[in-house]
Amino acid sequence: MQQDSDNVVIAKDITIFQSGQTILENVNFEIEKGEFVFVIGRTGGGKSSLLKTMYADLPLQVGHMRVAGFNIDKIRRSDVPKLRRKIGIIFQDFQLFTDRTVAENLMFVLKATGWKEKSKMKTRISEVLMQVGLGSMASKMPYQLSGGEQQRIVIARALLNEPVLLIADEPTGNLDPDVSQGIFKLFEEINNSGTAVIMATHDHELVKGQKYRILKCENRELLDSSRESFELSARSFH
Repeated sequence: MQQDSDNVVIAKDITIFQSGQTILENVNFEIEKGEFVFVIGRTGGGKSSLLKTMYADLPLQVGHMRVAGFNIDKIRRSDVPKLRRKIGIIFQDFQLFTDRTVAENLMFVLKATGWKEKSKMKTRISEVLMQVGLGSMASKMPYQLSGGEQQRIVIARALLNEPVLLIADEPTGNLDPDVSQGIFKLFEEINNSGTAVIMATHDHELVKGQKYRILKCENRELLDSSRESFELSARSFH
């Protein structure tokens, strides 16, 4: 095993259960700092369960996993917020407060994660909105934004604490293909600036022809394109 300094995720001999069912077993993989990794597989195959285990939403009962310096198999409930300050999580359903402006949505996260100085908070909000190409949207309400713009705000929210890892669960699932491409390019830019990205997706067109590593959930196994070759047909995604 490489040291933490090289890896943001280490999973060793893990088995993932959900509702008493074995979803994935004997899983071993590592994600290096600054790496981009796709997670694919059919619905119910374990993509979301794997990601939920990584951000400690699903308890890990078998095996060892370390994410951003935290031992997920031993993590205390009180340490879960600290873990989530070091990673960014992006969902398919935006989970924005509909009764607050974009800036207020972002301010809520900063306050919840321990920021105190108003001026620094405002500066950070401006920085992440610029980073996602929505610098002029701070005073807008979520309902005034398109689906693609809302997803960019969600990405901005995930970037507030400069995470070492972004975990994205179907981030383009509700978006049309053109908008999806723009969101994907944004993830690439974030990745190029040094943040590791792990993205679960059903979008065959998005993954096809990309150079990035792929983890495939299939028959309770996790296949890794860096170690073996496997089919990448559209059937692998649904």
